[in-house]
Amino acid sequence: MTDTADIASYVRPLRFDAAHPSFAGHFPGRPIVAGVLLIEQAAEALRDWRMAGVRQVIDAKFLAPLLPDEDAELELIALADSRYRFTIRRGADLLLRGTLEATA
Repeated sequence: MTDTADIASYVRPLRFDAAHPSFAGHFPGRPIVAGVLLIEQAAEALRDWRMAGVRQVIDAKFLAPLLPDEDAELELIALADSRYRFTIRRGADLLLRGTLEATA
C-alpha cells in the first residue's frame, strides 16, 4: 500500500446532485454550485490526503461555473511551506484555481 503523504498530488472526482439543497437559493431558475462548496471540497480533499486542516485560503479565482449534475475533477498539488495548489476542472475547462495553507 502506498503512503499518500509521499505522493505530490491528489485527484478526486466531484459532482453535486441537482437535489442538493444549496441550489434552491443559488440561484433559482439557473442554479450553480456555490464557490464555498467548491472550496469546502478542496479542504475535505486535503484532510483525506494529508490529514491536515486549512489554516487559510491564500487565493481563489473562479473562472467558470459548475452546474448541477456535471462531472468535475479536483486536484491538489503540494507546494512548499504547507501550501497546496488546487484546481477544479470540467473536462478541459478550468473552473477554479487557488492556494490553501494547511495547519501544522
